[in-house]
Amino acid sequence: MTKALLARKIGMTQVYDEEGRVIPVTVLQAGPCYVVQVKDSSRDGYNSIQIGFGEIKEHRVNRPLKGHYQKHNLRPCRYLREFRVEDPAAFSSGQELRADLFSPGDLVDVSAVTRGKGFAGSIKRLGFARGAMAHGSHYHRGPGSLGAITAARVFKGRLLPGRMGGKRRTIQNLRVVQADGEKNILLVKGAVPGPQGGLVVIKAAVKRKG
Repeated sequence: MTKALLARKIGMTQVYDEEGRVIPVTVLQAGPCYVVQVKDSSRDGYNSIQIGFGEIKEHRVNRPLKGHYQKHNLRPCRYLREFRVEDPAAFSSGQELRADLFSPGDLVDVSAVTRGKGFAGSIKRLGFARGAMAHGSHYHRGPGSLGAITAARVFKGRLLPGRMGGKRRTIQNLRVVQADGEKNILLVKGAVPGPQGGLVVIKAAVKRKG
């Protein structure tokens, strides 16, 4: 069975292990999540579950989605995501998933959308070096040469200023430090992408070759 939860990023803090060492952790409000729908290969062509997270008022959900929740006798959720599973029979519609789905020591992959930083120049966005700031230099923070002048166009793949951040990123193999099923709090070692209050997807780490 594949372990997966939806969570909200609260922020970062630090805890101490049994030997007194400081561990930087990210605090995640993981759940309660609810299994909205279970799909199997015989009926739907593949095995997966739909998980809902976060409360929302009914009038803020459109009619098709509202009927989808009513069909499974659940209140509408702010977020709805689908995850592939090996054994859909292990889940049932309306099942509650809490933070204690994971245990301390488990390795997880955490995905979120990074902070959007707007339009940024090549120095901030790509780490380019600037030009001289004195002695008559007229080049300071420009992008530099754009290639052969005879091409009369910018070659594809050229590193230039543009939108920075706002992309989905996954941090792999983060270790679970604490899991509180009553308060639905999950402490994960290290940093997690995204702003405070942002949606975070937590999945059990996949064993990778090498």
